[in-house]
Amino acid sequence: MKVYLESIGCRLNQAEIDRYAAELTARGYIVTQDAQEADYVIINTCSVTSAAASDSRGRIRAAAKNSNAKIVVTGCWSEIDPAAALNFPGVLKVVPNLEKDRLARFFPATGNAAEANLLPVHARGRTRSFIKVQDGCDNFCTFCVTRIARGKARSETLESIISEIRRIEDAGGKEVVLTGVNLGAWGLDFNPKRKLADLLSAILAKTSIGRVRLSSLENWNLDLDFVSLWTDTRLLPHFHLPLQSGSPAVLRRMARRTKPNSFLALIEAARKIRPEFSITTDIIVGFPGETDAAFSETLTFVAEAAFSGGHVFSFSARPGTAALKLDGRVSPAIKKERSARLRALLKTQKDHFMRGQIGSIRSILWEHGSLLDDGAYLMKGLTDNYLPVLKKTGSDFANTVTPERIEGMDEGALRAEAEI
Repeated sequence: MKVYLESIGCRLNQAEIDRYAAELTARGYIVTQDAQEADYVIINTCSVTSAAASDSRGRIRAAAKNSNAKIVVTGCWSEIDPAAALNFPGVLKVVPNLEKDRLARFFPATGNAAEANLLPVHARGRTRSFIKVQDGCDNFCTFCVTRIARGKARSETLESIISEIRRIEDAGGKEVVLTGVNLGAWGLDFNPKRKLADLLSAILAKTSIGRVRLSSLENWNLDLDFVSLWTDTRLLPHFHLPLQSGSPAVLRRMARRTKPNSFLALIEAARKIRPEFSITTDIIVGFPGETDAAFSETLTFVAEAAFSGGHVFSFSARPGTAALKLDGRVSPAIKKERSARLRALLKTQKDHFMRGQIGSIRSILWEHGSLLDDGAYLMKGLTDNYLPVLKKTGSDFANTVTPERIEGMDEGALRAEAEI
C-alpha cells in the first residue's frame, strides 16, 4: 500500500508529516512522492492566513483527481471547518488536531510491517529532521487562529525528544529542527516547570547530533541568558523571531507579549555571542489601527534590527479571532503599498547580510545535488546560519556537512568554492 503525504504551512506541520512517514513505513506502507499512484493521501492543512486556508483546500481538490485514493485530512483548517473538509470528494476521514498524533494508528498494519523503530523517513526526501517538541498555545494574540485550532500549550517529554534524536543519529541524520506552535513555551506546562534552555542543555549533554536548529519562537519566553548556550557551535546561529509590528500601540492591539526594546535586546545579545547570527522575522502590515505613524515605527525598528530576511503578510481577519471586531480598518491599497516598502527593506537587509558572508568559512549541510549537462553536480545546501548555498562538484554528497569558504553570491544564494 502506498501513501502520499502533503503539508501546508509551518514547520510543525512538516514535523508531523515526517512522523507519519516514519510510523506508516514501520506499519508496512510505502511513502510515495506521486499523489496519483497513492492508495492513501494524508494532507496536513493550515489556516494561519486566508491564503493558507485556500491552499489547503486546493491540495485536497488536487488529491481527489486520483479517484482511487482515500484522503485523510487533518490540521488547522480542517479543525476549524471539519464539515467543509469532509465534504470534499474522496475524503475518507477528518482527524481532529487533538488526535493527530495518533493518526497513523488509523491505518491497519500491512503484511510488510517492519519493526516500529520510527527511523526518519521524510515525506519529501529532505536531510533535516523536524521534531515536534511542543504543541498548542496559551497566548491570546488577537489576529491568531492557530491557538484556536491547536488548543492549550502542551510539551513533549524530554525523554521522548532525546530518544527521537538518538534514533535520528543512529540513522545517519545530521541536523534536527525543533518545532512547536509556541516553541519557547516548552516545559512551562510541566510540574515543576522547565524551560527551553533546559531542553537544549539536555540535548547537548545526552546526544551527539551535530546540528540543532530552532524553528520560529517568541522572544517573550526567553531571557538574555538563553543565548549564552550558543557558545556551543552545535546550536546553529539562526533565530526566526516573529515581530509582527514595530509599533508599541499596534503590539498592544495585537495582544503581543513583547515590546520593541526587549525584542532588540535579545537580538543584540545573540550577536554578541555569535556575530554571524542570522535573525529573520514575520511582520503583519495593515493591522486594524495601524496608522501611517505606526507603520513608520515599524520601518524604523526593522532598519535598527538589521534583519537578515523576513516574511511580510497583509492582515486578513481570521474566523473566531478578536481582531474581527477591531475598528480602524486599513484599505487594501494601503496594505499593498506598505507591504511593498517593507519587503524592499527586508530584501536589502538580506542581501547585505549575505554579502557579509563572502570570504568567511561556513558549515554547510548539503541537501541535494543536480546533475549538470557537463557531468558535474550542482550541490545545494544550507549554512549554519540558514542561508542557501551552491557548489559545483564532481560528485553528489548529499547529507554531509562540510566547512566551506564562501567566495561569492549568485541570484539570491551564496556560492562556495567550486571543486572543479
